[in-house]
Amino acid sequence: MGTLMVQGTTSDAGKSTLVTALCRWLRRRGVTVAPFKPQNMALNSAVTADGGEIGRAQAVQAQAAGLPTHTDMNPILLKPNSDVGAQVIIHGRAVTNMDAAAYHDYKRVAMTAVLDSHRRLSAAYIVVMVEGAGSPAEINLRANDIANMGFAEAVDCPVILIADIDKGGVFAHLVGTLELLSLSEQARVQGFVINRFRGDIALLQPGLDWLEQRTGKPVLGVLPYLMDFHLEAEDAIDVRQSAKDGQTLRVVVPVLPRISNHTDFDPLRLHPQVDLRFIGPGQAVPAADLIILPGSKSVRADLAWLRENGWDRAIQRHLRYGGKVLGICGGLQMLGERIADPLGLEGPAGQSDGLGLLSLSTELAASKQLRNVRGRLAFGDAGVSGYEIHAGVSSGPALERAAVRLDDGRCDGAISEDAQVLGTYLHGLFEAPDACQALLRWAGLEAPQRIDYQAMRERDIERLADLVETHLDTTRLLTLCGLSTEAGT
Repeated sequence: MGTLMVQGTTSDAGKSTLVTALCRWLRRRGVTVAPFKPQNMALNSAVTADGGEIGRAQAVQAQAAGLPTHTDMNPILLKPNSDVGAQVIIHGRAVTNMDAAAYHDYKRVAMTAVLDSHRRLSAAYIVVMVEGAGSPAEINLRANDIANMGFAEAVDCPVILIADIDKGGVFAHLVGTLELLSLSEQARVQGFVINRFRGDIALLQPGLDWLEQRTGKPVLGVLPYLMDFHLEAEDAIDVRQSAKDGQTLRVVVPVLPRISNHTDFDPLRLHPQVDLRFIGPGQAVPAADLIILPGSKSVRADLAWLRENGWDRAIQRHLRYGGKVLGICGGLQMLGERIADPLGLEGPAGQSDGLGLLSLSTELAASKQLRNVRGRLAFGDAGVSGYEIHAGVSSGPALERAAVRLDDGRCDGAISEDAQVLGTYLHGLFEAPDACQALLRWAGLEAPQRIDYQAMRERDIERLADLVETHLDTTRLLTLCGLSTEAGT
C-alpha cells in the first residue's frame, strides 16, 4: 500500500490544502485513501466517529476522502494551554499535560502511537496521504522528530515539498529547506509544488527551470491563488469575509489568548448578512448586535483576560442597550456564576467568579466529554447538529431553560428568562442551515438568508480536486502513491 507525505517550507504553506485536494482527487479516481497527520498542534479539534478527538483539518480531509473521522487520522494532538505547555492527546484521549521540554523527550513514546495508527490505516486503505507539521527544516526540533522527516524515514515514504509564493521568497524557501535536510532526507523529496500563484505563469517559468536545474528535482505543478475560497484553518484565525449586502448583523468575538474551535464562526464570516469582527487585546469593543464568547483551552485565565480588557463592562453595557450575548463551550462557562478547577487541569487549582449572566456553576473534571450530537433549538424548533469537547460539568437552575434539546434525551445549555443571553456546549452550532437562520433571527436579523455551509465546504473541496487535475503532474503523483498511471481511468 502507498504512503505519500506532504511537507511544507513554513507553517501555512498549503500542506492541509494540498492533502485535502489529493484525497478528493484520489477518491474521484476510485482509490480508497485516508488522511493522516502524525502530530498536530492546534486548538481547533473535532470529535471522531469512534469518540475521540483530532485536528479539524484532518476532519475536513476525511470528508474529502469520503470517510468517517477516526482517531488514527491524527494520533498525536497537542493543545497548547500556556506559552510553554500543552495537553497531550494520544489516539483521541487526553493523557497528560506537559511542558515543551518534557514532550521533546516523550516523542520517543509518541512515535509508537504514530506508527501503530499508520500501520492500521495502511492495512485498510490503498493510499495514506500524510500531512507534515510546520517545516522539516526546524533544526531545534529535528531530534526525535515524529512530525516530518522522522516519520517519513521511519515508514520509508516519498515526500512532496510545498511552498507559498504569496509569502515571497519561494525559491529561497524551497532551496533553503532542502539544504538543511540530511542527504537521505533530501533524496526522499520527490518534487515541489508552488502554492497560491497569481499572474502570468510564463514569467515564473525561468525560476521553475532554475529550481529544477539547481536541485535535480521536478516541479510537480503550480497551484493558482483561489479567490472566494474557504477551507477551515488548522489554527490561525481567518478574518476574511465574503461580500456583504443589504442589512447586516454586527457580531464581535474576543480573540482570547487560548481561543479554541474558532472555526465555529466560519459560517458567520461567510454569511452575506453578517459582519463578523474578531477583537484582539487593546482594541475597543465596537457596537454590535451580538457578542459571542468562544471556546477556550484555559477558561479561568481567559476570563481574567476578558476582565483585564474591559469586556465584562462592555457586555453589561451591550445588554443594557438590548444586545444579545452567546457563549459557546468555555464561553458558556464564563457566563455562569462560578468556574472551579480543583484538580488544576487548565492552570493553578482554584476557582473564579463568572460573569454572573446565567445562574449556573461549572467544575472541571478529569474526564473530557466528547460527543457528536443532534437535536433541536429550544426556540424556533430548528434542527441543530454539533459536537461537545469539554472537561467542565455545569449545574444550576439556568439549565432548566435549555437552549437545545438533544435527540439522546439530554438538554444542553441555557437561555435567560429575557432571552438576551444564551449559552451552549455545542461546537458547530451555525453549520446547520435551519439553526443558523434561527440564531441569526434571535440575534436581531429580520430576514436571514438560509446558507448551507456544508455545501459550501463541499464545493471548495471539489474546486481543489479540479486544481490537481489541471495544474499538477498527475502521472507522477500516481506513481508516488504507488499506483498504476491507469488507476481510476
